[in-house]
Amino acid sequence: MKRVVATARGRVQRVGYREHVYNETFERDISGYVKNLDTGEVEIVAEGGEQDLRDFISEINIIRRPIAVKSFTVRWEEATGEYATFEITRGDSQEEIAERMDYAGKVLHSIDMKLDQSLQLQHTMLDKQDQMLDKQDQGLRLQHTMLDKQDQMLDKQDQMLDKQDQGLRLQHTMLDKQDQGLRLQHTMLDKQDQMLDKQDQGLQLQHTMLDKQDQMLDKQDQGLQLRHTMLDKQDQMLQIGIETKEEILGLRKDTGKYLDDEFKEIKKELAAIKGALARAGIQV
Repeated sequence: MKRVVATARGRVQRVGYREHVYNETFERDISGYVKNLDTGEVEIVAEGGEQDLRDFISEINIIRRPIAVKSFTVRWEEATGEYATFEITRGDSQEEIAERMDYAGKVLHSIDMKLDQSLQLQHTMLDKQDQMLDKQDQGLRLQHTMLDKQDQMLDKQDQMLDKQDQGLRLQHTMLDKQDQGLRLQHTMLDKQDQMLDKQDQGLQLQHTMLDKQDQMLDKQDQGLQLRHTMLDKQDQMLQIGIETKEEILGLRKDTGKYLDDEFKEIKKELAAIKGALARAGIQV
């Protein structure tokens, strides 16, 4: 909240300036007062929002007949909140009555001047109306001339309409033939629609067959996958058999070599025994 102390100088007393200041507070949240000073100036003290106060100052610093603010000083202060509303501070009754009478006289004088201006404006308007009536008379004469020409044009239009009627009859004949052609086209289109319906049914049957073929192919894919799995297992079993066979062959070879070596040793031992027995005189 802000406070404004303003002083207006010029033609501001006995011209309704205080009422104008008061009226400008109606739609604004502003409190304070306005009063006449003995110096012929008007003092305004107002409190409210800063933007409201700036708009308020702009509306009361005016030159608008009969008000003429020649000088306007403003001093900004902090608001005190001492005012509940905005009021006009009146002087003594004689001064207020004199001010109101002066203001009323000026208003009447202003009304009288406006009436004179209004009468002058009316005379000007009457002169212009006379000129307009003259032009309207000229316009009416011109319209009569134009009407005569329009009658001539209407006669020609009647002749043209007769020719247009002949053309329309010819067009109707052509339209009848076109209608016959359209009916034939509709019949052909109906037959084409029937053919298209049958084609749609055939396509639906083909889609059904394709769906079944897809299902059969899926099952074949599954069978092939199962066969591949079985072949992989058979390959593994064959590999195991080959490895087992090779191991058995190796084992046989090792066993045969071992037995041959053992037989040779046994033969050597038997030969040694036979020799020992023979030396001992024992025949075997």
